[in-house]
Amino acid sequence: MSFDKKYVVWALGYLAAGICLGIFMAATHNHGQFPTHAHINLIGFLLSFGYGIIHKLWLGQPNPTLAKIQFIVHQAATVTIIAGLFLLYGNFVPEAQLDPILGIAAISVLASALLMLYMVLKTNTVKT
Repeated sequence: MSFDKKYVVWALGYLAAGICLGIFMAATHNHGQFPTHAHINLIGFLLSFGYGIIHKLWLGQPNPTLAKIQFIVHQAATVTIIAGLFLLYGNFVPEAQLDPILGIAAISVLASALLMLYMVLKTNTVKT
């Protein structure tokens, strides 16, 4: 499967999860997971979808190893942040235990964004 399609499939999965969490919060009148909901939709759906568009429109032949690393780092960091925030805002795990994990995951999201920037800058051709 191409990276553009992988990103769009993951993005739509995150969108479904974000909508489900939003419906749950509305139904229970408990909006305590709002930060988790926002992160699912922003770094899960929106950023993954954006990366899919970048792959489709701008990256002709990205380095396959670099593209794979960038994809794995982004998805692993996103899932870690979502799980960590769910545990934090659900009061399942104390903040002090989650902070280091969430910090590493946040830096990993940044690293994946910088890898994408590098791939875009290194691309000499535009897909048509």
